[in-house]
Amino acid sequence: MTFTKAFAGVLVAFFAIDILWISRVVRPMYDQQVGGLLRANPQMGAAAVFYLAYAAGIVYFAVLPALPSGGTRLALLNGAIFGGLAYGTYAFTNYAVLKGWTFTLVVADVAWGIVLTAVAAACGLFAARLGG
Repeated sequence: MTFTKAFAGVLVAFFAIDILWISRVVRPMYDQQVGGLLRANPQMGAAAVFYLAYAAGIVYFAVLPALPSGGTRLALLNGAIFGGLAYGTYAFTNYAVLKGWTFTLVVADVAWGIVLTAVAAACGLFAARLGG
């Protein structure tokens, strides 16, 4: 039950915040810098797999280790580390192999992964604590 509550908290927070970021902030930057690589209609099934798997990873690597102490700081720290590693893997790989993938995109993606994953982990910890 704890995992389920944490997972729900992470997933709702992560998805809601990420959709706002993608649609309102970063989409114009992607259109300008790597527009030729973008699909007109994203593969929603692939996106769903990512959101579900990544949310489970946040719970496992950031939320559950913070539960015994109840430490929000630990959830934030573990989330930030996990986010930096995951988003860094994506961003630096793209920078290494894709023409037009700029260092600006690397910095934006890694910073976003750190912040978003840390916040989602804290939300998951809060949700896991609800109801005892």
